[in-house]
Amino acid sequence: MGHNKNYHLGVLYLMRLLMNADGIVDSSENEALNKVKQHEGIPEATLIEFEKDVINKEEKEIYQSGIDYLNLCSNEEKLNAFVHLYKMSEADGRVHVKEVRLLLYSVRQAKIEFNDVVSLAKQLKYL
Repeated sequence: MGHNKNYHLGVLYLMRLLMNADGIVDSSENEALNKVKQHEGIPEATLIEFEKDVINKEEKEIYQSGIDYLNLCSNEEKLNAFVHLYKMSEADGRVHVKEVRLLLYSVRQAKIEFNDVVSLAKQLKYL
């Protein structure tokens, strides 16, 4: 897909938060992240930039950066980003209450309909 850097960084920031929401980063979550990176064709340079930038940020700053990046994207890109996040929340077989809160709050901040996210997520089989 020909998504832009803002989209890629928004997805990466919010996925980082989602993966850490329950306090445990499961191997299935890492696998899901790798599939998203591959599916979206996130360039290595963007991954390096993300890793350098996120290392010293607090959770609140990571969240705000992710939302800020996504708010620079089209509605279609935002919807796709939240589909990835929704699928990620299911990756370890347990959906933690913090993951649900993060998803619902983020979707509202991005002005996307949660039902649209769920509908599209059910159609995708890559994770």
